[in-house]
Amino acid sequence: MSGLDHFRLMASYNAWMNTKVYDTAERLTADELSRDRGAFFGSILGTLNHLAAADLIWLGRLAEHAPFVGRIDLTGLPQPGSIRLTIADDLSKLRPVRERIDRLIVSFIDGLTEADLVGVLEYRRTDGTPHRKLLASVLLHVFNHQTHHRGQVTTLLTQAGIDVGVTDLLALLPDVD
Repeated sequence: MSGLDHFRLMASYNAWMNTKVYDTAERLTADELSRDRGAFFGSILGTLNHLAAADLIWLGRLAEHAPFVGRIDLTGLPQPGSIRLTIADDLSKLRPVRERIDRLIVSFIDGLTEADLVGVLEYRRTDGTPHRKLLASVLLHVFNHQTHHRGQVTTLLTQAGIDVGVTDLLALLPDVD
């Protein structure tokens, strides 16, 4: 499996897991979703908003990077200046944003080449600090970040009495002959 194939798998896994998490979270009331549960971003909804904000920040950086200009359509989506931006105060409003983000990520990854992965992404953090990192490393971070915080959300959902079900990447890996 090539590096690009791994990123395609991660994009698919990311979208699949976000769907599972949102399907599960929809079984809770608005009060249960916004209840401060002591997590880093407070509530289930707060953590889901953080994930959307962080992904929008990264998509914005990628959309401005010369090789990718015009390949990521962020029209109508917020461009957060902070990872703590509340994208939506209600799960039913946040979900369509999450679904669009996931489609953008899948589409972006599908359009990459192996040569793109060894390219350098120049960007500024939200505090203005400049960085230059390999695109493959940045993408690894984006998917790892999602997995990390989704793990927190699945724990919070479990504590609220709801099981997300299978969350392992292994569920998407095909058997080989």
